[in-house]
Amino acid sequence: MEDFLHKNYGLLISLSEATAAFTGIILYKKFKTTKTKYFIWFLVYLFVCEFLAGYKNYVKDGFLSFLQDTKFATNHWWSTSFWKVGAIVFFSFYYYKILKRASFKKIVKTTGVLFFSFCIIYIGLHWDEFFIRFFPVISVLGAVVIFLCSVLYFVEILQSDRILTFYKSINFYISIAIFIWWLIITPLIFYDMYHTSWDWNFIFLKWEIYLLANIFMYLTYTFALLWCRPEND
Repeated sequence: MEDFLHKNYGLLISLSEATAAFTGIILYKKFKTTKTKYFIWFLVYLFVCEFLAGYKNYVKDGFLSFLQDTKFATNHWWSTSFWKVGAIVFFSFYYYKILKRASFKKIVKTTGVLFFSFCIIYIGLHWDEFFIRFFPVISVLGAVVIFLCSVLYFVEILQSDRILTFYKSINFYISIAIFIWWLIITPLIFYDMYHTSWDWNFIFLKWEIYLLANIFMYLTYTFALLWCRPEND
């Protein structure tokens, strides 16, 4: 089983992403008058960006060999841009859209702007490293933003009549999925700082955790799109 997961790691993640993205496209008409349409756009964005991130596989002895020994030989810069920064900015925007309480919306907006501003400044100050490694501080702060957005959403649900029908809300499943994903992945950020690149036992374990977490998240999104009805925003 482990051997199968390792050999098909990229394929399995791509399939889970594609399933969620294409489900969203097929059901777009169902949600096009709701704020869920933004989330569907986001799923397509993630699928396209992950596909483009695979360019690194064609740098060594491939048609992109001209990128060898350049800053773009690895995709650290791309993954940081579209996921570790871009995804967090999107969720800040999305929760700003779906939250009802003005105070919560203000908190989310302010936090999102501060996070994005910090990322721009931090990357600018560590420009050369931007192309060769990920920044733990950005990942951790991104997790904080996600937790904040999710918790504010849950609190708002608990304090409203929507608690009676929470299981019918697509935003509930989106919040649960992204909250659990970051809850699982965040500890790996700290472990990464204390393990060498030659610790293959940890590397394989990390791959398995990332794989299962991604499959869980994208299949939850797929289920939510299929199960939930459009909400009156």
